[in-house]
Amino acid sequence: MTTYDAVVVGARAAGASTARLLARSGLSVLLVDRCRYGTDTLSTHALMRGGVLQLQRWGLLEKVIAAGTPPVRQATFRYAGQVVVVPIGPSYGVDALYAPRRTVLDPVLVDAAEAAGVEVRFGVAVAEVDRDESGRVTGVAGRTREGGEFRAGARVVIGADGVHSTLADLVGAPFDRVGTGLGATTYGYWPDLDVAGYEWNFRRDAASGLIPTDDGLTCVFASATAGRIGRGGPAPLLEILGETDAELARRLAAATPRAMRTFTGVRGYRRRCWGPGWALVGDAGYFKDPLSAHGLTDALRDAELLAGAVVSVLRDGAGEAEALAGYQATRDAVSDTMFDVIDEIAGHRWTDDEIGGLLLRLNAAMAEEVDALAVLHFPDAARGHDARRVPDAPGGGVRR
Repeated sequence: MTTYDAVVVGARAAGASTARLLARSGLSVLLVDRCRYGTDTLSTHALMRGGVLQLQRWGLLEKVIAAGTPPVRQATFRYAGQVVVVPIGPSYGVDALYAPRRTVLDPVLVDAAEAAGVEVRFGVAVAEVDRDESGRVTGVAGRTREGGEFRAGARVVIGADGVHSTLADLVGAPFDRVGTGLGATTYGYWPDLDVAGYEWNFRRDAASGLIPTDDGLTCVFASATAGRIGRGGPAPLLEILGETDAELARRLAAATPRAMRTFTGVRGYRRRCWGPGWALVGDAGYFKDPLSAHGLTDALRDAELLAGAVVSVLRDGAGEAEALAGYQATRDAVSDTMFDVIDEIAGHRWTDDEIGGLLLRLNAAMAEEVDALAVLHFPDAARGHDARRVPDAPGGGVRR
């Protein structure tokens, strides 16, 4: 059994970003995921300024742009009979937002992790954690897609395996907060729409939006209570969208979407995100409704916060409990206001008179987060590792 400084379970945005930052600081890292390289996943794609800022300073934004992701230079909000257009002005070196599909963003992040020296294995499902006599987590075990056994040791195991995290359940990470709002979302991709930027529409039990993404497609979504969304698909989406833009709904009805996806809803939550030998990042430890369009930005933010804490422990000799507790405290401090606001918005409990104030609170929370990210210093050794490709393990290996 090979032992690494860190094993990261989950190779999506949070996991790949965390793995890359750890490897660039000189740590040995294994990144595993049960899926195949480059596969799609549920996502509304939108990156807010904080997420774009991090991709830019990691040197990865140009790869997203080169893939054909269009710049977003304004956001339009429709609510309570008002239409508010907000230009995306330059701030902290970011003059546009982007919304790459996960088939673009996730490979960019995985490739960057591999180039930093991370060992990457797809087709590995983790089912157990190993512990020492004190109960400290010391590694993971599971099976490859072909049924072969898999086991790896680690000084720290990081769960980045999303909502319904296997790793979080295996280590018994308790929930610190669980929201009360529960919404559902259905979305699809339409070609050749004339979209100026992000568009967000808010009516009671009828939120919707348009997000321009790659390949000339626009992600069109609708969010409402679960009973109204039902099993999802074009019918509830067009009905909800038609309540704020009847002409657009008619245009979409006359065309065929490239794909439709539905998220039936999970209440927002925050879990304790560390313990002896383990930590959580991304949706594994903190989740809020996709109506926030802020999940990817949070994933990149928390990857940087956690990586800084882990590096301080494993490379620089800091105390584990103090460093990881500091990671959780910072994550919680920058998330509390946004969690509360999104929980109320996603539950569709607001009125037309209230939604404007909620959106202003959300905007203020996002601005505070960007200010915090702008001064965040990650101790990146940037040692210029060459990409490593490991031989296929029995029944496993990279790029499967």
